[in-house]
Amino acid sequence: MLAVFEHERVIQRAGGLAGLDAWLERKYECQWPHSDWHAKDFTLMRHVPGSIRLCYACDNQIRDQSTEQLGGIARRNLVSWLVRSVNGQLGFNDDHELTLPEFCWWMVRNDLADLIPESVASKALRIKPESFSSVMRESDIVPSLPATEILQEKVKKIVAVKVDPETPESFMLRPKRRRWENEKYTRWVKTQPCVCCNRQADDPHHLIGHGQGGMGTKAHDLFVIPLCREHHDALHADLVAFEAKYGDQLTLLFRFINRVLAIGVLA
Repeated sequence: MLAVFEHERVIQRAGGLAGLDAWLERKYECQWPHSDWHAKDFTLMRHVPGSIRLCYACDNQIRDQSTEQLGGIARRNLVSWLVRSVNGQLGFNDDHELTLPEFCWWMVRNDLADLIPESVASKALRIKPESFSSVMRESDIVPSLPATEILQEKVKKIVAVKVDPETPESFMLRPKRRRWENEKYTRWVKTQPCVCCNRQADDPHHLIGHGQGGMGTKAHDLFVIPLCREHHDALHADLVAFEAKYGDQLTLLFRFINRVLAIGVLA
């Protein structure tokens, strides 16, 4: 599975290396074990296939090095973060032990089914190896569909997008407003770093004001930004003070959607 975990598209769907860095920045311990003394300040060092959390002293010592041991630390960080991110996107907590079928389902949902190895797909679908009698003629052997092909067929049904440029409402002078809802997207937003402090977000905040979030209404699920509980409460307590300190909601939303589109979460 390492080739899957380290694939660029898989990393992007999980939140990108920026998401990995944000997760590592919440750890306040140096990951380089070969030092008797560690500085109190910390930084990040990029090393294929991910990143490593280091104190300043160890960073100065091993910066620009590329070794098998450093690669192992970076790989463990990447896999741990990836599993945690997938758990969050599937609605599980951090204590949940992610199973192989669950991980494959996440890949199917994120248009990554083509990256699942045949052996892994077979195991996830519980397809038993085919057995052939030694006395069978070769012309009588009819192989079953590959597991990856079965998953691809599922993908075609799951990721189909409906585009209707001629809805009934589009011909009305005063059409009834529909609210765009997408729980899959808001669950993913919840797993991202808070746009204010970079800590793990707790809520997908829906835009208020600007004609959104009025009495008895709620903004479309597209107009959301990830916020931790502290900053979400602060925004609703005093919107003016919040925007004066962190920037207005439209700017934060534009930056977030720009990143979302750039890493391929929305397509």
